[in-house]
Order: sequence, then C-alpha cells, then structure tokens
Amino acid sequence: MNKLYVGNLSPSVTVEDLQQLFGERKLPVAEQVLLKSGYAFVDFPDQNSAVKAIETLSVSIFAPTGKVELHGKVIEVDYSVPKKLRSRKIQIRNIPPHLQWEVLDGLLAQYGTVENVEQVNTDTATAVVNVTYATKEEAKEAIEKLTEHQFDDYSFKVSYIMDMDAAPPVQAPRTRRGGRSSRDQGTPQPGPSGGFGAPRPRQHDFPLRMLVPTQFVGAIIGKEGLTIKNVTKQTQSKVDIHRKENAGAAEKPITIHSTPEGCSSACRMILDIMQKEANETKTTEEIPLKILAHNSLVGRLIGKEGRNLKKIEEETGTKITISSLQDLTIYNPERTITVKGSLETCCKAEVEIMKKLREAYENDIAAINQQANLIPGLNLNALGIFSSGLPVLPPAAGPRGAVPPVAPTGYNPFLSHSSHLSGLYGVPPASAIPHQHSAPEQEVVYLFIPTQAVGALIGKKGQHIKQLAHFAGASIKIAPAESPDVTERMVIITGTPEAQFKAQGRIFGKLKEENFFSAKEEVKLETHIKVPSTAAGRVIGKGGKTVNELQNLTSAEVIVPRDQTPDENDEVFVKISGHFFASQTAQRKIREIIQQVKQQEQKHHQGAAVSPHHSK
Repeated sequence: MNKLYVGNLSPSVTVEDLQQLFGERKLPVAEQVLLKSGYAFVDFPDQNSAVKAIETLSVSIFAPTGKVELHGKVIEVDYSVPKKLRSRKIQIRNIPPHLQWEVLDGLLAQYGTVENVEQVNTDTATAVVNVTYATKEEAKEAIEKLTEHQFDDYSFKVSYIMDMDAAPPVQAPRTRRGGRSSRDQGTPQPGPSGGFGAPRPRQHDFPLRMLVPTQFVGAIIGKEGLTIKNVTKQTQSKVDIHRKENAGAAEKPITIHSTPEGCSSACRMILDIMQKEANETKTTEEIPLKILAHNSLVGRLIGKEGRNLKKIEEETGTKITISSLQDLTIYNPERTITVKGSLETCCKAEVEIMKKLREAYENDIAAINQQANLIPGLNLNALGIFSSGLPVLPPAAGPRGAVPPVAPTGYNPFLSHSSHLSGLYGVPPASAIPHQHSAPEQEVVYLFIPTQAVGALIGKKGQHIKQLAHFAGASIKIAPAESPDVTERMVIITGTPEAQFKAQGRIFGKLKEENFFSAKEEVKLETHIKVPSTAAGRVIGKGGKTVNELQNLTSAEVIVPRDQTPDENDEVFVKISGHFFASQTAQRKIREIIQQVKQQEQKHHQGAAVSPHHSK
C-alpha cells in the first residue's frame, strides 16, 4: 500500500524532476519511480512515507492554490490501486486530532457496516485511518460522501486502498498425468502432529515493546546494521527499530518479535549495548528499562491495590513506575512502564512484567473469542469499546501510537506490519450472517454507575448519550435519583444482544477514560437483569451448583436474591458484578438458561394441548 500514482504530468517531466520535487518537499527517498507518458508510479518505503507524500503534494504551503505544479501543470497524487482491488477498504486523511472516536464512529456508520477502523501512525499533524466496510457499495458511498467533508475547518481526504480480499482467486497449477502438480514432486513434509499436510497451529506472537533514548539508536543498529543483525541472529528474534518515527523525539520505540525467552535475551543485549555506549560517552546517568504496554493490559499488571507490581519490585530489587492515564491520546494507546535498577535486576523484572502482560493478553483473547461465539455475527472490532475507543489488543509491530488491526481467522494479532484488523478474531461481520426469520429479541439491562459519572455519560447538551445510543442501536436512559445522596445511578439499556454489548462496553470505557476509576483499578460495575421467576431456580441450580459454576466460568459475581416478590410480569432480578467481559459472559449464559426454560415450557404447553386429542 506504499505505491502512489502521480498523474497529469507534463511530457517533459523526467525521473530526476520527480526525485528533485520529493527532495524539495523533504519526502523520504522513493525506492522506485516508473515514469510513463503523462503519469508515474512511485514506490515509497512505508505507508507513513506514502501518506506524507500524498498530504505534501496534494496541499502545499509552497503553492497558493493548495496544489503542487511541475513544469506548469498541477500534479495529481493518490494511491495506485488497480480497479479490481478497489473494493471495501478506504483511507481517510486530514482528520482533526481532537476528534472523538464516538463522533468518527457515528460518521462512518452512516454509510454502512464498518468492519474495521485502523489508525495509521504518520508524521502529519492530523489523524489518518484505514476503514473497511462490509461491502464495496458501502465503501463507494463513503468515498463519495466523505471526500471534502468539512469538520471544524478540516476537509477530509479519502482514497481507496488495496483490498487484497477482492483479488481474484489464484488459479490452481496445472497437473500432469496422474494428478500430481508439476511443482509438487517432492516428498511431502510432516506437519507438527506427525501427519502429512497437517495444519500448522498459529502461535500468539506477543512482542516486547521498548522505548530507548534516541542517542543510543545508532549504537544499537551499529555500523552498516551489524550490531542489530548480531542481536537478531543470537536471540532468534525480529527486531524493528522505529527510528524515523516522531522526528526530534528524545526516545524511539523498538518492537521485538520472538518467544518469551528470545524477547528477554534481545532486551538484555540492547540494554547492555546502551550501557556500554553510555560508559564510552561518559554518560553517567542510569539508563532505565522502559516497556510499552497497551492501557487495557496495565491494570492486570498492577493488580489489586498494586500487589502484583509490589511483588515484582520486591522479588527483583527494582523500582517500577507507570505513566499516567493522562498521557494516553488518540495517537498513543500505550503506557510506559519504567524499571530502575541494575542491568541484571531490570532483566529479571522484564521477565516478570511480560509474563503478567502476556497472561492478561491471553485472557482477553479467550474472553473475546468466547464472547464472539455467544453473540454470533458480532463484529467486535468496530465497537471501539475501550478507553478512548481503543481496541483491547496491544499494538502491533508498527510505530508507537498506531492502533493495531485485528487478526483474521485463526487469530494471530501480530502477523506482520500490514496485517491486522480485518474481521475480529475470525468472526464474520453481521452482514455475512444469514438473515433470521425473526428479529433479535430486545433485552433490558439495568447498569449502575457512580453518581458523579452521570454528567460525563450524558455529555454537553446530551450529545454523548445521543451519539452512544445511535452508535449502539439501543435505547439508553438514566433513571431519576431516588434521593439526593445516592452514590449510584441506574442506566436502563434496551436493545438486541449486540446493541447491549456495544452500549455497555462504551460505558465501561467512558468511566475509565474519565478517571472515575484509578489507574490501579479495573472498571467493575453492577448489572441487573430480569429473569422469569420460574427460571430463577435454574440459574441457582441444585445446592447453588449452577450459580457457582457460572461464577467460576465468567469471573463475575452472580447473586439471585432470595425472598424476592415477582413483579407484574412474574420476573425477579439477578445481580451481576464484574469487569466488562466477565459481566457480558455472565449475562449471555443467564440468557441461555432463560431460553432453555422458555423452550421447555413451550413444549410442555404444546404437549398439554395435544393430549386430549390422543385420549379419544
């Protein structure tokens, strides 16, 4: 996605003219320029460079008209995307950096089902996102409607980007007589299970992300890249140094892909290189280890009342601090974990910190996959339910601040620089699920939030709660306070299972974003759902067996208060307390029990209606 089309060129333009133009505009050196009559194709080293080129050559401070001229003609610059690959994927540029995710989500949703929104890290002052719609017709409409869309004096720029899923299937190689492919004459290789052709199981690649002082980047790379090559070879790791990111920044991120042991070995070698360089340059100050971690994982690293972090500090003899939630921005979903101590103690701490982060990450994967199975067709990646609308996953191997895409079927969130958010965890979008004969049942959930959070949830002139209701496709109402001194208020949410997931998820995220829970706390809320009084016993189970299993499975606290008087609909409350995924899983499991009870009652009534006929 780094190849650009440069059109409307004068016949007199040469490759050297284009290269000179790029140099004047301080653009990265193009890897290849293919000049044709009246146009050219230009390959840039990465997507960041390509975005910068489009932005610079489309709107320029050097040209009063906002366009760039070459040999007297205004040039056109955009991505080079073959027609057959212009399908569901588009890129939107020049987005105001202060634009709220909820607003952007609502805007995108006006034109169809959004499967994925991936933020692109760039050097530009404005934000850039790649968007995948469910159909090419929706993407086409979005391009038509959003191009030059005005928002706070910013004018959106929209382009198609390559949709490799739209490429025609590769023709199977012709076979010789006997049915064997001419390229398949060798001996088949055994798969990991010993069987030939057995599928290779994908492993979750959870990279180690470090921040290093910019002054040491040269030493880490080494002359002609020899030092970093030695690190990768010795540790069997893939090490990406994002040195071009954030020009002038005091620190640069490094991403290490390997096994946990490989990541730790590479980390040790990098710390050692920096320490030696500091000694040689007589930099006496201590060089701490800085690890980057997605905000959604940090709470579990800290632990309840900071216990996990204290334990790591005590066991490793280090001092560990974590950057404030206030540092999180639309560009940067990561927090910095700073470890101070000797080289040896820092390396020990790295092992323990990454162990906790990986554990939290694996738990999120399991919870999300389970949630996807509980709500068929739920397209989780488009929800943006976590703080600031950020996804639950840690960033991929891209530069800092790039929101990662989500993996395709089989789930490996860090497959490569370019792969990531394409259909959440292998869950097909709602549009891919066959239409049911009946609409999904409307559910009512009663969610309790801190009283002081009500204003943030409603927003200025009710804007936030309106946008949330529109985004989720749910009715969201805040019940009046029963008395002036209540500590909690009840939010009544009515909608389908998917609408409930979206609405509740955004509310959990909003409370974290607005700091109603401290950095050391996970957002845990109490939720009430009504169940038929005839199903309450089934939720509890014999001797409390079902409710205990439910709590063990979901990690949520589930209580069915005894001695409740059923309401006018013969229903009673079940109370659920826990973090978002725990609460959601418990809700879905209880709904399943209710459904089973209803089906059994329906069969019983049908049997009773038929029995007189058989008695004749």
